[in-house]
Formats: sequence, structure tokens, C-alpha cells
Amino acid sequence: MGRRRGIMSESLKYELAKELGFYDTVVNEGWGSIRARDAGNMTKRAIEIAQQQLALNNQNH
Repeated sequence: MGRRRGIMSESLKYELAKELGFYDTVVNEGWGSIRARDAGNMTKRAIEIAQQQLALNNQNH
């Protein structure tokens, strides 16, 4: 079987890395080089964005 795809798209991950300030680390050293705290913050931010999008979608229906 192929590798299981992550929930976050690559473009979203890079956007979050830019927003949270570790984009350069990812570009230079790869995703494995970010700190656990950065990965956690990235996940939290992605959840916040998803919740905001859900709330907006629910308002429009």
C-alpha cells in the first residue's frame, strides 16, 4: 500500500510554517527538523482554521 496521506495539504503546511516562523528551517532541513512544539503549534493552528471554516460554512446554510 502507498503511504497514508496526511490530512493537511502540502501548501497548507507551508503556509502555517511561514505564519509560525519556521518555514526557513523546513526548506533548509526538512519537516523532520522542526521542534515538537512547532509541530504542535502547526496542528493547533490548522484545527483553528478548520473550525473557522466550518463555522463560516454553517452560517451560510
